[in-house]
Amino acid sequence: MQRLSTALAVGLLALGSTSARADSCETVKMADPGWSDIAATNAITGLLLDGMGYKTKVDTLAVPIIYGGLKDGQVDIFLGNWMPAQQGFYDKFVANGEVIQLAKNLEGTEFTLAVPDYVWDAGVHDFADLNKFADQFDKKIYGIGSGAPANLSLQEIIKNNQFNLGQWKLIESSEQAMLAEVSRATRKQRFVTFLGWTPHPMNVQLKMHYLSGGDKYFGTSGSVYTLTRKGYAQACPNVAKLLGNLRFTQDMENSIMAEVANNKLSNTEAAKAWIKANPAVLEQWLEGVRTLDDKDALTAVKARL
Repeated sequence: MQRLSTALAVGLLALGSTSARADSCETVKMADPGWSDIAATNAITGLLLDGMGYKTKVDTLAVPIIYGGLKDGQVDIFLGNWMPAQQGFYDKFVANGEVIQLAKNLEGTEFTLAVPDYVWDAGVHDFADLNKFADQFDKKIYGIGSGAPANLSLQEIIKNNQFNLGQWKLIESSEQAMLAEVSRATRKQRFVTFLGWTPHPMNVQLKMHYLSGGDKYFGTSGSVYTLTRKGYAQACPNVAKLLGNLRFTQDMENSIMAEVANNKLSNTEAAKAWIKANPAVLEQWLEGVRTLDDKDALTAVKARL
């Protein structure tokens, strides 16, 4: 009887630990730095996970906090590891194995300083051209949220007086506030330089050009990777399989973001409309993936759409 009781207790403990593991995987903790592209890819991922029976929790956090959250296990996944722009964070967190780079989800990105077409036409084509027009620019560069890797690169440029920009000032704000300032400047044909990237609706909404010369800090063409906390793929292999399958395209993200910006749809509504119009992509994304209750994920997600 004692042996039976012991065996039963061990079995209950094992069941309890299995249940705890299932519970820890049921809610997927995601992060968004407040960028339109990550809001779009988070929406896609959330729709798929919802159809599979999972729950998602998305916190809007600054990039340094996201990496710290991944390290400490407070964030499960981050779809916005832009490289090489986030090289410093990669070196600090990923290279030593504290955070895991799981898969590449987008390639062919561009991320550097940009100017409107009339500024380009005036002769500003390169980082080295900026200070020639210092007064017109009011010696200001418009960046994104504080702590963003691109801002850190721009601060390094200013600190080291690269391109004679030592007297310039970086204006840090949200992506939305930065683009609002750029829009105001373009309406008045004022000189302005700002962080631009693709994919993003700004490439359609603004007549803009990317500056050359910043390759040391921003690279030429980059990629975006999916990160997870250490041990997540082992603890939640089904979700990890989905994340490993996820591949996005520039056209896909631009289309979803344009619907949000132009037609005032939510990211979820825009993502759902795109998937319904392009259902074939589900077969790639859901290959080898199951629902939370171990049913075919493709059938379940299609039914929810």
